[in-house]
Order: sequence, then C-alpha cells, then structure tokens
Amino acid sequence: MEKALRTAGRKREEITLVAITKTFPASVIREAYECGLRHFGENYVQEFEAKAPELADLCGATFHFVGHLQSNKARRAAELFQVIQTVDSARLARRLQETGGPVEVMLEVKLSPEDSKSGASPEELPALIEAVRSMPNLRLTGLMTMPPWSENPEDSRPYFRRLRELAEEHGLRGLSMGMSHDFEVAIEEGATHVRIGSALFGPRGKA
Repeated sequence: MEKALRTAGRKREEITLVAITKTFPASVIREAYECGLRHFGENYVQEFEAKAPELADLCGATFHFVGHLQSNKARRAAELFQVIQTVDSARLARRLQETGGPVEVMLEVKLSPEDSKSGASPEELPALIEAVRSMPNLRLTGLMTMPPWSENPEDSRPYFRRLRELAEEHGLRGLSMGMSHDFEVAIEEGATHVRIGSALFGPRGKA
C-alpha cells in the first residue's frame, strides 16, 4: 500500500483497508483487530450472524457487507453491519430505509459484462442516487465495483478509472475498488476503500 500511495502521491489516511474475512472464524477477526485493523468485510449475512456474538466487544470495529444482498435479508444486514457496500436497486434501498437506520451505503456499479457480476448500470445510477439521497436513514458515501478477474492487475485499471469518473460526475467521494491482486492499481486510480482478504489471511476455504 505504501508503494502505491507514493506512486499516486496520496496519504495513508485517505485509504480505508477493509479486511475481507468471509469463511474465516471470529477468532481470526479478533486477531486482526488486535493487530490494529478496524474495518472488516463479509459476504454472507448468515455467516456473519453466527460470528457477531463473539465480536460484540470489539470497540471501534466497523463491519462492511460486500456481497450480493437480497432484499429479504436487508433488515438483518442493517442490524449486523454499519456499512452496506452493495446497494444496487431502489427496492433494496427502500428495504434498508425501512429498518430505521441509520446505515451508511455505497452503490454497486456493474461495469463488467460478466453475468456473474451484480450492480446497477451506469445509466441507472442517476435515478438510483436520487432515490437513495431521498431516504433519510441512508447515508450515501460512494460507489463500489468489481472488475472481471484477471491475473494482470493492469486489466482492472479501465474499470477503476470509469468508476472514479462516475463518482466525480455525481459528486460522490467514496470509491470501494481493488482487492488483493489489484489494490495498488485501485489506489493509483483513486480508491478510498480497498477490500483485501487473501493477502492478509492467506487462501480461504469454501464458504
């Protein structure tokens, strides 16, 4: 991270490192917390629901939901997580709004043609942003995306650049982009949140 920050002429405090802990037990999250990490990302509501009771005493820890969120799990997600990074529809936003909040949200944008990727299209963003901004329990802080997988981190750069352009166009500062294999490129392109799992914890087992 320091190398990428130097290349980009940016400061460490501009980047939030979100440690992705899906499939790892609560003990690993606690160990990471004791090492100084404070932001943790999970992909599955049910999985984190099982871990949460063991982590209730971690003062100052912030938990981010970074997986695809179904509307019927919105209420529980809002109870468990302080940040939902993957809002992709007005319907989902309304379900989060109805929980009584407050909830910090980011909008997931689909920039990849892959069917496996979720998110709102760039064309849908204006209406979605307007809808979310009208919901008093939701605090919109930025955009999130996941580019197609590639071993070459440079392949991710156009997607990260496009997300930054969209954020600037809509007056949003937060940019959640970049994972273990391409976070340096993401930082160079303006990421404010990088989602790092395997680089911190090693290979993960199946969810």
